[in-house]
Amino acid sequence: MRRRAFIAAFGSAAAWPFAGRAQQPERMRRVGVLITFPENDPLSQRIVTAFAEALERFGWVEGKNIRVDYRFAAGDAALFKAHAAELVALSPDAILASTPQALAALRQQTSTVPIVFVLVIDPVGLGFVQSLARPGGSITGFSAYDPPVMGKWLQLLKEVAPKVTRVAVIFNPDTQPYARFFNSAIESAAPSLGVAVTLAPVRDDAAIREAIAAQAREPGGGLVCLPDSFTGTHREVIIAAAVLHGLPSIGVDVFPRAGGLMSYWYDAVELHAEAASYIDRILKGASPADLPVQQATKYSLIINLKTAKALGLTVPPRMLDLADEVIE
Repeated sequence: MRRRAFIAAFGSAAAWPFAGRAQQPERMRRVGVLITFPENDPLSQRIVTAFAEALERFGWVEGKNIRVDYRFAAGDAALFKAHAAELVALSPDAILASTPQALAALRQQTSTVPIVFVLVIDPVGLGFVQSLARPGGSITGFSAYDPPVMGKWLQLLKEVAPKVTRVAVIFNPDTQPYARFFNSAIESAAPSLGVAVTLAPVRDDAAIREAIAAQAREPGGGLVCLPDSFTGTHREVIIAAAVLHGLPSIGVDVFPRAGGLMSYWYDAVELHAEAASYIDRILKGASPADLPVQQATKYSLIINLKTAKALGLTVPPRMLDLADEVIE
């Protein structure tokens, strides 16, 4: 009896460490996010919400098994550098980088922390990954590189604003490394549409206002705002100047939502949410080197009907039918 009691007692004691381990709380994981836009920007808030909700769908709940550290660079080169250093110093398990500027700043700080990027045009050409199918290294993400779509922008602008015969292309050459390819596509499409193109490189708000005012000095003016972290961050200045001078404009999806005329682009918020799938896989052991870079393929046409009316434009019914979103 004593022997059986001893064996039973020993068996129970041996089970204690296993029971203790089974009751240990799940290890808290840490993810950094470097966003281009200001923290109080509505787009930033939509991105944060969409990313958090997407993580929850994969079982990652803030404060329970994951901590997400957000930093907002507001398009400022110094802030990109400072925030990148701060995030890497936190020793995260992975980092989400929004735009090439964020990715470049982070890559200067680390070559080992896994990074998932979004809104990066041609990551191979920029040297961030070896190839789309096999990125190699510690970086992968979601890209879009389609210069010919700029010709489509010009065509759509003409359909909504047929009196446009001149367009100024607004971009910052310091933050848009592929501006020459986009501009070339616009210039190639312009003659068949009866449009003259003026390239308007800008680096600050004063230059934006000056370029738009110059475009408005003669009739038939319009604006094309290249996809770029600078134009996105400074969209309110661009839109205010365009409305002041009565110029129809086309840009990325945040432009019509902020009062611009129209856009034909992919959904930036949706791409950040999709990036959560790669963050999830990395947290579960996947290597960025083995996760292929995904290309954005879905474009949406958005028209701000209120702005069109303010500009004295009548949007053709066919265009309204084609639109994925009409803002009234």
